Amino acid sequence: MAANDTTPLIEKRSIDYIPEAERHGRLLSQFTLWMGANLQITAIVTGALAVVLGGDVFWSLIGLFIGQLLGGGVMALHAAQGPKLGLPQMISSRVQFGVYGAAIPIVLVCLMYLGFTATGTVLSGQALGQLFGVSDSVGILIFASVIVLVTVLGYRVIHFIGRVASVIGVIAFVYLFSRLMSQTDVGALLQIRHFSWSSFLLAVSLAASWQIAFGPYVADYSRYLPSSTSSVKTFLAAGAGSGIGAQVAMVLGVFAAAMSNGQFAGHEVAYIVGLSGTGATAALLYFSIAFGKVTISTLNSYGSFMCIATIVSGFRGRMEVTRLQRLVFVLAIVGTATLIALLGQHSFLGAFKSFILFLLAFFTPWSAINLVDYYCITRDRYDVPALADPNGRYGRWNLLGISVYVFGVLVQLPFISTKFYTGPLVAALGDVDISWIIGLVLPAALYYLCAKKWHGSVPAQLILPTEQGAVPTTTGLAAQA
Repeated sequence: MAANDTTPLIEKRSIDYIPEAERHGRLLSQFTLWMGANLQITAIVTGALAVVLGGDVFWSLIGLFIGQLLGGGVMALHAAQGPKLGLPQMISSRVQFGVYGAAIPIVLVCLMYLGFTATGTVLSGQALGQLFGVSDSVGILIFASVIVLVTVLGYRVIHFIGRVASVIGVIAFVYLFSRLMSQTDVGALLQIRHFSWSSFLLAVSLAASWQIAFGPYVADYSRYLPSSTSSVKTFLAAGAGSGIGAQVAMVLGVFAAAMSNGQFAGHEVAYIVGLSGTGATAALLYFSIAFGKVTISTLNSYGSFMCIATIVSGFRGRMEVTRLQRLVFVLAIVGTATLIALLGQHSFLGAFKSFILFLLAFFTPWSAINLVDYYCITRDRYDVPALADPNGRYGRWNLLGISVYVFGVLVQLPFISTKFYTGPLVAALGDVDISWIIGLVLPAALYYLCAKKWHGSVPAQLILPTEQGAVPTTTGLAAQA
């Protein structure tokens, strides 16, 4: 499983199947990529929100941990699909939604990535502005340029940056924790306990939504692993990296917000770096914050590119994307996210909280349907060539998957509590938002029951393509019947 030295630096594949001869990488890269993606400033801010919005330190830490386990489990189940299918995550949605119908959840995924890229760019712009002595807006533009370059280079460079970011992140976080512990009475903060269901479930939701939001693209970064890679080990590597990294970052955010006396909101980056003092140390921390954001912002931009390419390819009937098309897509994605960041940089924190909670309504039903279908209905027996054929096995529109998805979104509406919308049952539940739980459980159960009775044509075994260097297998030939 060692990396192949002949693998080109610039990725030549996009959303098409990865032949076995081109597979490379190690499970450790999954752990380091997702740890590096989570040891960053936005995760710190997410954890801080649990305290900023009314929770105490003790119950916020427990709620965040539970959310990591629940959401991280969902995320890691998606990651395990990558080596077996050799495909980006959203392409596989065509099995459940149809070749054209998959565009419905994918459009919403694109919007999510734009939002995350934009919010991450705001924080990175703050860090670069402080580091280079320029305005936050100039910092945002510098950061966007770096993201375009790394996204265009693709998979191998992204994993390399993930490894570097994980090392830098661990060093920076160990230092920040040591400084924070020396400046506050942690024991006293932990003794302040005023439990409330609304604050506790907010903490659970913040962490769970953070993890579940990786689901639509986590398999994009495991699909190059050899198909013989253990699904359990892939699950553990990706899930542990993401869960540990996010929890460490969010714990730091919780303590930072608790000791800030209201100074955290609106000055997130400056406050965190201020824990270390000034001078060269502060400059290094600003650099580590910006570099840490490179990983996750590139993941978001790369995921956006995959989603847009998936939508376009579905209507074209082809899964190949040229390098010029790739560059155009990436420029459009990062350009739009940068514009959003420039326009919304001064009202970041409140908008971010509402954004990450509201998006759950659209992604938990998709995640539930995809996972139930893969693990319980088709059991990874996909017809990969048919994913590019609107007239093939999966058809243009899968009414079962689309209907359950719409049901999954609508059934959450009474339980959503955000600035954008508050459901009628939220007040009766003590202002507790449980929509993401409803959105996972009910669509999963409904899809399982309906698909067991009315599922479409499921091949006997996994069918792989034989073109473009893929190794022909008797698996596909036997399953064609």
